[in-house]
Amino acid sequence: MSIFGDIWNKIVGHPEAVPSSAAVTTAQSNASAPSANAASPAAPASASISGVDVEAILETMAKAKGRPSNWRTSIVDLLTLVDLDSSLNARKELAQELNVHAGADGSAEQNIALHKAVMQKLEENGGKVPDSLKG
Repeated sequence: MSIFGDIWNKIVGHPEAVPSSAAVTTAQSNASAPSANAASPAAPASASISGVDVEAILETMAKAKGRPSNWRTSIVDLLTLVDLDSSLNARKELAQELNVHAGADGSAEQNIALHKAVMQKLEENGGKVPDSLKG
């Protein structure tokens, strides 16, 4: 699975993630549909679930951790919040996956662009992402 797929699954798999009823109906009908309607391997496993409030879920996760986190602007803190590897190698892999080519590997410029790309991709996959998180 991809790093972005792991991020998406951590968010939509959170107990407080409540998709819209239309998305649940679509997901249920897709479950009984032939495999030709299955999501592509590159898509997150839960791509059919939409309407999840990304900010609310991440805020809930941050409160549960009970320690300061700058997940709203920091890709390192965002990855740490969802219990994923935030190392330079992991961020380089995520940058390749999301086609982010800003600044040198590990630079502030790349990290900022990577955070924005993750938020954009969360929205493209059906997550509700407020403008304040899209940079």
